[in-house]
Amino acid sequence: MIRGGRSYVTSPPSFSNDAKRLLVCTGNTVSVFSAATGLQITSLEGHTAPVTTLIVVPASSPAQKILCYCWTASLDGTIRHWDFSGPELLKTIDAQLPIYSMVIPSLLSEPQQIDKRCELSGKLVAFVSVEDISVVNEGSKELRGHIRRFNLAKPRVPRGDTLKETAEPESIVISPSGEFFGIRHKCKIHIWDVPSGGSRHAVSRKMTLHHTKVINAFAFHPTERVIAAGDVTGRVLIWRGFGNRKLALGNQKKKVRATVDLDNAGVRGEDDTESCTTWHWHSAEVNVLNFSSDGAYLYSGGREGVLVVWQLDTGKKKFLPRIGSPLLYFMWSPDPTLSSVVCADNQIHLLKMPSMEILRTISGIKAPPSLPRMYEGLASTVAFDRSSGIAALCTENYCVQLYNLLNDRGISEIQVCERNHQPGDEITVVVTAVALSLDGSVMSTTEVKLPEDGIGGLVSLKFWACEPDSKTFTLSTIVYEPHRDAGVSAIAFHPTRSMAVSTSFGGDFKIWVCNSDKNQTDKDSSWICHAVGSYKKKPMTAAAFSGDGTVLAVAAETVITLWNPDKNILLSVLGATLTPITKLCFAGKSEFLVAASHFPRPELSVWNTSKLSISWSYGLRVEAVTSAVDSSAFAVLAVIPKSFKTDKSKENIFRGRDGAILLFNGSDPKPVSIWTVIKAKGGSISFLEGDKSQLRLAYVNGSREYVVFDPNSDESHERSAVDYDGLAGLEETGDAGYTSLYGQLPDYDKKRMEDVDSLATPFISSERPWETIFSGSTLNFPPLQKLCAEFFESLMEKRTAVVE
Repeated sequence: MIRGGRSYVTSPPSFSNDAKRLLVCTGNTVSVFSAATGLQITSLEGHTAPVTTLIVVPASSPAQKILCYCWTASLDGTIRHWDFSGPELLKTIDAQLPIYSMVIPSLLSEPQQIDKRCELSGKLVAFVSVEDISVVNEGSKELRGHIRRFNLAKPRVPRGDTLKETAEPESIVISPSGEFFGIRHKCKIHIWDVPSGGSRHAVSRKMTLHHTKVINAFAFHPTERVIAAGDVTGRVLIWRGFGNRKLALGNQKKKVRATVDLDNAGVRGEDDTESCTTWHWHSAEVNVLNFSSDGAYLYSGGREGVLVVWQLDTGKKKFLPRIGSPLLYFMWSPDPTLSSVVCADNQIHLLKMPSMEILRTISGIKAPPSLPRMYEGLASTVAFDRSSGIAALCTENYCVQLYNLLNDRGISEIQVCERNHQPGDEITVVVTAVALSLDGSVMSTTEVKLPEDGIGGLVSLKFWACEPDSKTFTLSTIVYEPHRDAGVSAIAFHPTRSMAVSTSFGGDFKIWVCNSDKNQTDKDSSWICHAVGSYKKKPMTAAAFSGDGTVLAVAAETVITLWNPDKNILLSVLGATLTPITKLCFAGKSEFLVAASHFPRPELSVWNTSKLSISWSYGLRVEAVTSAVDSSAFAVLAVIPKSFKTDKSKENIFRGRDGAILLFNGSDPKPVSIWTVIKAKGGSISFLEGDKSQLRLAYVNGSREYVVFDPNSDESHERSAVDYDGLAGLEETGDAGYTSLYGQLPDYDKKRMEDVDSLATPFISSERPWETIFSGSTLNFPPLQKLCAEFFESLMEKRTAVVE
């Protein structure tokens, strides 16, 4: 089993002492990457909830740079000490409360040599930000965020001393010298000094700085009493000489200001600081602030995706522009020529300093794009290359990211249409679909340029050719308005040929072929329209080729039409469903066709194309369908109905999960295996068949986290035996086949029993059902085996038995 797609940007990363490794919080684990290659080396596994804090124990001398110790804190309420060179867990401390942030001042102020088999000094004290919901439940206070002091020498820490209570847990920031730490809370910064000696009985003194706007981030100067803060309007404030009265010792204290000096007009009220300077370049909130190691420069960043370098004495600045995503963190390494910047698009860039050149990028799966409400549930933003295990995912900034699911790393990024990142930009273009051919050699995308004030608007269909050397795609063909003014509803590729089909809500579908020949390279080839088809002017909502490519199935709203793709001839029409079909998929090379409908009545149905009849159906909302190439197996990703999840008898089955993957084999309505999953809405699934000896199934959830597993493993079958009992109630046993299309027939058995009891005439026909059974189009006649028994029974008279 392979898991990946975790977020790299939930917490600040940290460099090892030799700057050769970068430690990143990734969900419940800590991933260790090579700074030279950007590849993952190892991971620290043990926490049972997301890791929120990562602290590398600094080296006190050059000889100790080989030491590889770190502390982690997690929402599971534990603090752990690791040797990440092994990796090896050295110690676990139970804090009994979820930890959102932690700092250990003595690691910075009093570096000490630590043997990996020895316990730390009893003076090792941590300040943590925890969430205590017990006080809320008891009704004593509504402040659940607490800043507390813990002694890390004990395996189970007591409640600890509470320094501050806030409405929600806040992130703690510590000075590079370990003398001060603080939190931001709305328009204030609360600062404490760290008592000398590390005694648990020493009292931390506190001061507060005030501002008129909400503060987003702040940082301490490495050597001087200077604090930089960034607010929601884009301003950067520099407070100099803070704490000279409230946080100073003995003769270091200065006389209290009685009034606000005219020269220090930037200082608000009685704030204990000498001056306050304001810089303003950012157009939106400031998320990143960090001083250089010598304190001469300040680095800031925000939603613009631009890293700004300020010269602290003069206010002059220079920039690293076009990073392409809002900035979240900026971290220095022990090597002054190396730093990292963390972006909101799940990427970590390693920078060469001071030129700020991007050396390499550690890329996770990017978040899905923000879609207008009218496209929610209709866009197909994930496609799979089954042979190589690569996924193509639509992202922000109108891009498609290629991600290797087997190695959990990004490969490349294709810019579908140009766009410069600007904060607050309205969405003007929507990438509504991405599709890959079976061998991964061709990619197709559709995009919609939204009209402005009802004017304009443009639909584009693009075909891209793969370049194996660079592991990316280049644009081959652009088709503007492929279906007149209508949008593209689906794209599907032929399994063996350079052929594709696109369907539209305007009532037609088009078959496209590649006109490449021996004298043209793949890069020079182009795609042309081969045929156009429609059915009764109905919207075409889905399409799929059969396993051998001889049949093309196109959903015309509620009916399924079967076509010969070469001659564009209508072969047959399958009976209508109750709601419009949104997905079609042939079950491998078999005769079974899987159809899925959404609103207002979700349905999963399986059709037999040789008999032109429905085999079975479930009342499930299906998010994705996939099938194996060389067998009749197929899998669906379904969203579990809310009414079903709230059933107390089924709580143990779903365990709070909102979806399920069901594996079927051909016409058998009983699933072979079932796996319950989280974040099923907006998810995707696909079989991966690069290794012919092993069939694997990939699931990407709505948050772009994924798992690749063997659907035929023993563990899967053992689990499905339990889960199927809970899902069996969703099968539409009463509305399958004939009744799902034409409704219930009269109950003739009950009618005949009433006639026998009354000893009236043997048969009195009060209704003539055959007059309505055959009404409608001849293409929609139900199968004879569904009608013969009831039809002839209704015509024949039944005689009562005579006893001699």
